[in-house]
Amino acid sequence: MFTMFGKLVFSILAGIIALFLAIRFVPGVELTGSYKIVFWAGAVLGFANFFIKPVLKTVSLPLRILTFGLFSLVINIVLVWIVIDVLFPEIEIFGLVPLLWTTLLVWVMNFFFGVRNIRK
Repeated sequence: MFTMFGKLVFSILAGIIALFLAIRFVPGVELTGSYKIVFWAGAVLGFANFFIKPVLKTVSLPLRILTFGLFSLVINIVLVWIVIDVLFPEIEIFGLVPLLWTTLLVWVMNFFFGVRNIRK
């Protein structure tokens, strides 16, 4: 099993790589600054996914039950929107579809890096 520190590091790496891939391959996601901003935004996104997302998922448990888990996608979209569009204006996302693709990339990277509970 990963330690808490290991999960945090993998979450940060997943955020950085997902943002880099979104800027490179998702039309509608553009970087107006340097790639240092991608590193810092990915780190903040990783921290948000590690610390804030579990709290939001716990608070929104009734909505997640009513929507059969689809409200988790809304939580992910809001986290990505707040971190990227609000905190880092150097990374621009034009529209809801590029935001959805960026969110899906973040989710895939988190899944790939095994941020979820992994058992031996």
